[in-house]
Amino acid sequence: MNWTPDFLLEKIPFGKWVKFFVDGLTDNFHQEFRIFSDSLEWVIQGTIMSMAKVPPLILIVLLCILAYWLHRKWVLTIGVAGAMLLILNLGYWEQTLQTVALVIYATLVSVLFGIPLGIAAAHRKWLFTAIRPVLDLMQTIPTFVYLIPTLMLFGLGMVPGLISTVIFAIPAPIRLTYLGVTSVPESLIDAGKAFGASKRQLLWKVELPHAMPTIMAGLTQCIMLSLSMVVIAALVGADGLGKPVVRALNSVNIAMGFEAGLAIVIVAIVLDRILKQPEGKEYIGG
Repeated sequence: MNWTPDFLLEKIPFGKWVKFFVDGLTDNFHQEFRIFSDSLEWVIQGTIMSMAKVPPLILIVLLCILAYWLHRKWVLTIGVAGAMLLILNLGYWEQTLQTVALVIYATLVSVLFGIPLGIAAAHRKWLFTAIRPVLDLMQTIPTFVYLIPTLMLFGLGMVPGLISTVIFAIPAPIRLTYLGVTSVPESLIDAGKAFGASKRQLLWKVELPHAMPTIMAGLTQCIMLSLSMVVIAALVGADGLGKPVVRALNSVNIAMGFEAGLAIVIVAIVLDRILKQPEGKEYIGG
């Protein structure tokens, strides 16, 4: 015998509610979403075209200069040069620029919104309690689920891939900024208050300098998460290294899949090594 009450067996129509909401947005704001999508697509494609006009060797030299300036290590600089020359040799330079542009904009949006939200959550416990389930949902829900509404709202192209990437990556800077600010020792806060520092001065002179290594770790993790989405973004028309991976999967082309995957790994390692906090250096407030 089934002792489960009938009201528990009645399905809650979560899916229908979401569909009704997305359909409402599509029906009432279709033109606005497409204008936004076209404008953002124009900005991203303009960035890609600007980078593509620069000879690859010059871009590689500039990247090596940046790596040496940040870390003062010849081994890292030579490694960066060799890695980027390998991508150029494999024939995936254009796709790499497209992927880097997507990662740059996804990381920029995630940081611009994530760091202030993390700071606000660190000073307001109720806010972090409220957004924590949302962050868990954004990080655990299968990415294909929110590709569907973004595709309906923004159409094919780089924009739905960018929006999906931001949804997946933004929890990292929020969580790590919150962690960094809340981990500031009370003794430092008390010392700042003893010298008459205001709340704004405590934030800029004490909390953020102490939390900066953790915030930078959130930035690096955000970049890695964005790179992990390039293949998923390719399914909704985003250009980049994800497209040859999808093509290789559809045609069972082992060589193309391995080379494109290797290029993604190289980009991830180069960005991680360059943006990693230099050893022996600390962030200090002004």
